[in-house]
Amino acid sequence: MAALTRIGLTGGIGSGKSTVAALWTQAGAVVVDVDAISHQLTATGGAAIERIRHEFGATFISPQGALDRHAMRALVFEDHTARQRLEAIVHPLIGVEVARQTQVTIDRSARCIVYDVPLLAESHHWRAQVDWVLVVDCAPEIQIQRTMQRSGLTRLAVEQIIAAQASREKRLRVADGVIFNTGLSLDELALEVAQISAFFGL
Repeated sequence: MAALTRIGLTGGIGSGKSTVAALWTQAGAVVVDVDAISHQLTATGGAAIERIRHEFGATFISPQGALDRHAMRALVFEDHTARQRLEAIVHPLIGVEVARQTQVTIDRSARCIVYDVPLLAESHHWRAQVDWVLVVDCAPEIQIQRTMQRSGLTRLAVEQIIAAQASREKRLRVADGVIFNTGLSLDELALEVAQISAFFGL
């Protein structure tokens, strides 16, 4: 049985990372979306909700019983300890689900698993868990415009999010491969992913 190749996929907000992840799925890789897992854990009925309520108070839980992301984002910008406190709740639960999905992939004898990790460059442990890191990169102004268009956030809000993430330079330093997603059409982006996936035997 061929060994499972583990690829870490990351990129800043608005870089096109989610599009690249979808293209990896089309290429035949199993994609584990860490951000989607986080959203599930903090959605209504999610495993992290009661711990978040206990740690931060009911004002950070929406009337529907999910994490109030706007309130939490505002707190994180004001209180530098808030992010660590939230991550201390959510990250262990993410780890359990990632391990479960990885084992399912191994049991199916898949050849390649792609971990879609927005904050891979900020993490102390992800680099050691993957064989290869692919960074989706683009010009900062493109990041801002894409994110404003899709989310409705103001330029200032997007700039604050970018400032809170790892710098572009830090992401590029951890990369084994880079897709420069500035000015690429979807077909051109798909071709780049196809070429990389073929390298890994997909």
